[in-house]
Amino acid sequence: MILSALATSVGLNLALTVLLAAAYTLLRRRPAYVEVYAPRRPYAPLEPWLPAAWRRSEEDVHAAAGLDGVVFVRIFVFSIRVFAAAAVLGVGVLLPVNFLGDQLRAIDFSDLPNKSIELFSVSNVKDGSNKLWLHFSAVYIITGITCYLLYHEYKYISCKRLEYFMTSKPLPQHFTVLVRAIPVSDGVSVSDAVDKFFREYHSSTYLSHTVVHQTGKLRHLLNDAENICTKLTNLKYVHRSSQDAPRKFLGLFGRNDLLGKYQKRLEDVEENVRLEQSDATRRQEIPAAFVSFRSRYGAANAIYIRQSDNPTEWQTEHAPDPHDVYWPFFSTSFMERWIAKFVVFVASVLLILVFLLVVAFVQGLTYLEQVEKWLPFLRKILEIAVVSQLVTGYLPSVILHVLSSYVPSIMKLFSTMQGFVSVSGIERSACNKMLRFTIWTVFFANVLTGSALVQFEIFLNPKELPSKLAVLVPAQASFFIAYVVTSWTSITSELTQTAALFCHLWGTCAKCCRRDASKAPSMPYHSEIPRILLFGLLGLTYFIVAPLILPFVLVYFCLGYFIFRNQLFNVYAPKYDTGGKFWPIVHNTTIFSLVVLHIIAIGVFGLKKLPLASSLLLPLPVLTLLFNEFCRNRFVPIFEAYSTESLIKKDREEQSKPEMLEFFSNLVTAYRDPALKPIQRASNSDERTAPLLASV
Repeated sequence: MILSALATSVGLNLALTVLLAAAYTLLRRRPAYVEVYAPRRPYAPLEPWLPAAWRRSEEDVHAAAGLDGVVFVRIFVFSIRVFAAAAVLGVGVLLPVNFLGDQLRAIDFSDLPNKSIELFSVSNVKDGSNKLWLHFSAVYIITGITCYLLYHEYKYISCKRLEYFMTSKPLPQHFTVLVRAIPVSDGVSVSDAVDKFFREYHSSTYLSHTVVHQTGKLRHLLNDAENICTKLTNLKYVHRSSQDAPRKFLGLFGRNDLLGKYQKRLEDVEENVRLEQSDATRRQEIPAAFVSFRSRYGAANAIYIRQSDNPTEWQTEHAPDPHDVYWPFFSTSFMERWIAKFVVFVASVLLILVFLLVVAFVQGLTYLEQVEKWLPFLRKILEIAVVSQLVTGYLPSVILHVLSSYVPSIMKLFSTMQGFVSVSGIERSACNKMLRFTIWTVFFANVLTGSALVQFEIFLNPKELPSKLAVLVPAQASFFIAYVVTSWTSITSELTQTAALFCHLWGTCAKCCRRDASKAPSMPYHSEIPRILLFGLLGLTYFIVAPLILPFVLVYFCLGYFIFRNQLFNVYAPKYDTGGKFWPIVHNTTIFSLVVLHIIAIGVFGLKKLPLASSLLLPLPVLTLLFNEFCRNRFVPIFEAYSTESLIKKDREEQSKPEMLEFFSNLVTAYRDPALKPIQRASNSDERTAPLLASV
């Protein structure tokens, strides 16, 4: 890519970014769009969003989005700090050294717009030049800065997690464990077996239990009732907003007929639901139960001490928050979940293979000769300078962004099929899947630009890996710079909520298809965190190879910091709070990015005929991995479980409080399946219908 093509891409994306931000600023002031841009705070006083996002403190973020929201914002804070230092080193030191080299060609400042951006890469530095020691020093410096900031953030978030626990109100999940593989004798119910076992072995701390029931059929009935309720609500809205009296078509069909039809159908479904709920003798018990205790320490003992001599029985694990439980999990058998895991594995492999074909096509668009070969009838149009620059510099990254946007929902579906007991577990699993998919298909597939077999062969020969990456990574610098620049528009579109806006406009025009605005959406951590970490990977791996990418990466993180602070307050409502468990994913990915940087640097110095620098870099990935092991031993246990010290201290603080009696009273029914709770007669109300069961 030449410099003028990059300038065209930067100018176009900058204009689109400003345009989207301006559109958001105007639309959010319109009352008609409140449910799109401020579903969490529809009646809050309007204030300029940018100063408000800057002014709010971390305590405000915690109150609005929980500890997961704090961790999400800290990812941007950490990234801005790392890449501010990297930009100073890269743009201030390495970029001039690269540009003033003469390995590729002599510099002609008069024709600078037509120069390739490779002139700004390490490829332009002479082989064996002493200037390469600046690059060597920069690798050590940025590794030290990144590791120091990683340690600081891990320690800070760990302290926040402990502080969050010690200052929180009593929560059901801290007093409850999920017990599975409950052995049952003939003539004994699951409920009796659980009660007998825990009264005998946990008599001093056992409080109550809730057995899980098979409610798959009941759930289907409730979903039918929800769908009918939605149709009724829309029909009633159209009926109220119509100026004319309802008219029949040819005297046969009218709106009143439809209202009566859906009203009758809803009454029938509700009656079936009540019959299914009341017929307890037909409802099959599942050998699983939520068991509650009188203390947090009692619940922790039940989790971490094996309950039976047979390790396959009385298996215990942490119970999720009652609102976080994914109840359909209990309606599937062990065999169904095992088959689902195999299907997910095969489907994931197929998805990656399909996406490799997409990447190969996208890579072809970056070369004008390849486009002319594929589409010869466009040759004359492609001869226009602006068109060719847009096609090679902008279009490939746009296509990759658009197609990648559909992957997170697929990964979430895969995680749902695997069988997780909580929504947060599903999303964390989807986050890991999305991260692996993104790193492989967006980064390595574009870097290696070959068939899947060739890519695997490169990794099977680790001795040649540094030299191969040292050649292949710089070759794709122009593509990834354009990809990062295009992401400015992508992240700014988060402000305008394009999909939600179109749904809102469609619902306004087609009044029979109005969207339910009673609920704010939840933050899609499983899609946003991998995307952020990808740009961290790109920035670090291209740190010495093509430092021109660094300011663009820094701008992306600055935009994300302000935009998502605004969205966490106004748009997204937390569905769950894992207590910051997403941070270990961020830490491990950053360590991986540093190791990739080291491997590339070793290969680059080898190709540049500076073997001493390559040899002196060999300890760096080892030291980085040792640092990672230290952090794993120091901090990861804090994210897995709370200590005896914290549990007993918290229990003693609250044991004499009068509100604990009310808490334990509510805890007895906290884990009752929502499908078994009485439903409301929404069919008798003419107002906007709320969901029958919010957590079904």
